[in-house]
Amino acid sequence: MSSRPPRIFSDKRRMARRLRVLGRDDGPRFIIDNMIEEVTDRLGFMRLEPAKPLVVGDHTRQLGRQLAPDGCTLADIVGSSDHMEIDLEEPYPLDGYDFIANLGLLDTVNDLPGALLHMRNALAPGGVAIACFVGGGSLTKLRRAMLEADGNRPAARVHPLIDPRSCPQLLSRAGWAHPVVDSYPLSVRYPSMDRLVQDLRDMAMGNVLASAAPPVSRDGLSQAREAFMAMADDDGKVTETFEIITLTGRRSLAGT
Repeated sequence: MSSRPPRIFSDKRRMARRLRVLGRDDGPRFIIDNMIEEVTDRLGFMRLEPAKPLVVGDHTRQLGRQLAPDGCTLADIVGSSDHMEIDLEEPYPLDGYDFIANLGLLDTVNDLPGALLHMRNALAPGGVAIACFVGGGSLTKLRRAMLEADGNRPAARVHPLIDPRSCPQLLSRAGWAHPVVDSYPLSVRYPSMDRLVQDLRDMAMGNVLASAAPPVSRDGLSQAREAFMAMADDDGKVTETFEIITLTGRRSLAGT
């Protein structure tokens, strides 16, 4: 019997959506910018100045420039001229990093405990890892609107997201030392559902389930738009929430 986890997410679709943003400078950046600020603040609080950092998932290259302009390794799940390609569910091709940041990628891995273990193993003894991703409290209004679209036959229009309450156990299973789990809401206001959906696509946050949902009918889409705008504030805009989960931990000084 195979011990591999179920394939909830499609690797092919996940890589295709990353290619939409890798190297782009013209798309919405409020999620990745917020994550970069979170990582930078935590490093400042810990007074950590990495000598050998690895940044995974930052298509803007901003965090790498802040950490070490000439010595930061950049990586992603797809290759480019200045990004090392890695498989998050396999051992990293290089190790010995004193700091690893993973931005916006862990919410769509099929084996999250395995991905956390590989991240820890790529650290030098005593090294620090910080991972940020969008969590389960996100997009509540979009989800509600899409339920209106599907009626009595709801489909998985938004892929399942991670509950921060499950993260301490996941970090413990992966052997992270001194694990810390935090989450906070990030609110963004939208004039339409279509604008929100376009932002999700442009930020590589679209649905990448292995089993794609059937297309939404024209009438269903119209119902979803109406349901979304019915939740608008007095100024005609809908306040949608993104929950940002941040995991922080170390590899023990013994290297275990």
